[in-house]
Amino acid sequence: MRWPWKQTLGLAKRQSGQRRTTANAGSGAESTINAIYNPSCGEKGEKYTAKNGEDTYFASHNINMDSDMQSKYSPPKEAHWLLRRIYILSWIGTYDRSQAFADLIAGITLGLTIIPQSIAYASLAGLSSEYGLYSAFIGSIIYVFFGTIPQVSIGPTSLMAIMTLQFCADKPVQIVIVLAFLAGLVELLMGICQLGFIVSFIPAPVTKAFTSGTAVIVVIVQIKNLLGIRLKNVPSIGDFFSNIRFTDATMGISCICLLLSLRLLSQVKFKRDTPFTQRLRKVLWYISISRNALVVFFSGLMIYLWVQKSSLEAVPFALSAKVSSAMPTIKLPPFAFEHGNRTYVFTDILNELGSGVFLVPIVAVLANVAIAKAFVKDGRLDASQEMLTLGLCNLAGSFFSAMPTCGAFTRSAVSQASGVRTPMAGIYTGLIVLSALSILTPYFQYIPKASLAAVLMAAVVFMIDLTPIKELWQTSKKDFFSWIGSFIICLVYSVEKGLLFGIVVSMICILLRLGNPKIEVTLKQQDSKYYVHVVPQSDVFYTGVDTLRAEIRSACLLYRCDFPVVVQCGRFMQFDATFVEMLMAVTKELAQDDVLLILQHMSLKQQQMLPVASNIRFCNEDEELPLEAKQ
Repeated sequence: MRWPWKQTLGLAKRQSGQRRTTANAGSGAESTINAIYNPSCGEKGEKYTAKNGEDTYFASHNINMDSDMQSKYSPPKEAHWLLRRIYILSWIGTYDRSQAFADLIAGITLGLTIIPQSIAYASLAGLSSEYGLYSAFIGSIIYVFFGTIPQVSIGPTSLMAIMTLQFCADKPVQIVIVLAFLAGLVELLMGICQLGFIVSFIPAPVTKAFTSGTAVIVVIVQIKNLLGIRLKNVPSIGDFFSNIRFTDATMGISCICLLLSLRLLSQVKFKRDTPFTQRLRKVLWYISISRNALVVFFSGLMIYLWVQKSSLEAVPFALSAKVSSAMPTIKLPPFAFEHGNRTYVFTDILNELGSGVFLVPIVAVLANVAIAKAFVKDGRLDASQEMLTLGLCNLAGSFFSAMPTCGAFTRSAVSQASGVRTPMAGIYTGLIVLSALSILTPYFQYIPKASLAAVLMAAVVFMIDLTPIKELWQTSKKDFFSWIGSFIICLVYSVEKGLLFGIVVSMICILLRLGNPKIEVTLKQQDSKYYVHVVPQSDVFYTGVDTLRAEIRSACLLYRCDFPVVVQCGRFMQFDATFVEMLMAVTKELAQDDVLLILQHMSLKQQQMLPVASNIRFCNEDEELPLEAKQ
């Protein structure tokens, strides 16, 4: 122990009547305290004691609280790991009738929302309707047993649909199922390894740009279905307008207008608050949140009646694909299959998916954790459990031929407004979806593509948020260019490249900050003596030691080495050999000019790592600086 000069956590400093004296700097001698390390003291007693009795470090006394105080202010006991992982066990024992009724209402309401959305999102991903409903069914059921946030609804989303389309367009549907399996596996491993912190490296502006860019892509992709354009590629603007089908365009635009109008019903206000207006407001709210189901149902009913009077070929609308059998069956994901004249093995599937194996689960985790944070009650979110649950939903979904899934803000908001109490609402939602699969399958072919496009566009258009542009320009130019770059690249190239661009830019900014920490250098006065105060304004890692050394040397040159240098060490992070090497190099340079180096607020452990030097002193922030007059 060389420098018993530091007050540390769990150690209090007791000083005798005599003060620590320091010899004249010109003589080069320094008064040190010979300390004795007493290993027999342990954690309960004194660990370092001064040999001459001038300074003694002793363990601070704990406050003895009575049992009532301890029980009142003690932290809650952590639940058993089985209760934390199979989360239904933590609340099913107190589940009562009122909660069951509230969950029943919320589950039915959510079922009316998720069915048309699942059909529409499957269409967006280039799949037939049943694959979206498979995802909604299994995701709702699995989340009941492992999910922690009642409002979260796992199922197909516009984000997952566009990501699936990005990596699986014009490819066999078996590849989509294997993608769901691999995404679930990656999410499960992220939860087991507690890698939720990775999401923290994606800043909010990049997330907003990615979400807005994805929403714009959904709108652009669905314009063709909305207007009845059946060309796969539109060569020119003239061809675009010449191929618009009047019947489909009329259907699509009418559905969008109806959806937007029904959305406003939930915002109707009455002048008087009477029992009748309260019931009417509730009815209008139910109509508003069921608008997607109403539009899909009545448009499909119109086509069905049309076919009954004439024939399917006489219908002047583009219709959804026919589904032969849609009841879910359990089977292994197709890791090897034949399609056309080609045999796909697992390595071929991995080559087809490419970076999607990692990007799809990362985006899903990002969306799911963001939704969970928005609806968590006490602010305590088990992100690892949410990742585990999402991984299990996708893994189980792949055995039911489902597409990749995650949580959705719109459905979570519907659950919240419906008064959901526990994740049990997912059981009722899953049963409604299963009923739709068993009863309504033959009628899926009567749903017009224009009405599904209208449902998608009306849902995602409110996800386009351009307000950050002005705010970021005024607050942070770096975030502004990250937002602009991510948004443009998402539109021009692909969504995964836009997200990757934002992450890379953010990581570069972090590295630049680590390599160039902000350091404030000022000349201060204590009594009649002056000193140079060097204070890092940000955390200093080993990557920034050269910047700190350059600032110290520049200050010495500016003040002609006339004053001691005081370095505030409280923001030295991960103090290691690089820090020691830098400080000793600075010490030798200052010793040549007879300049004292005072290390302020350095922990005892860090002090022990430094060799003995004649021109180094240590002190706390609340102590008088040991300044010595230069001879």
